[in-house]
Amino acid sequence: MASRLADLIRKARRLAAERDRQIDALAADWARALRGQGLTADDLDELWAGLTEDAVRRGTPDGRWSPQAWRAEAQEVIARLRAKVEAALSER
Repeated sequence: MASRLADLIRKARRLAAERDRQIDALAADWARALRGQGLTADDLDELWAGLTEDAVRRGTPDGRWSPQAWRAEAQEVIARLRAKVEAALSER
């Protein structure tokens, strides 16, 4: 049982690290795309709200996730993405 638990912990860490890498790469892409577009804070708020709703709507929890858990995960990922993009945009 301890071996199984250790395997699950390693898998969870690996998956979290992969998710972090994907968020970082996506944030860099979004920052490049948005830089110089002259977007207001309200424009960005609408962008992030739309992306969150789209992620929730398009997501397929496939029975392993409740709709509430799926929404919470989508909101967390978009919030992390938003923070990274807005930080990158404010650097220049």
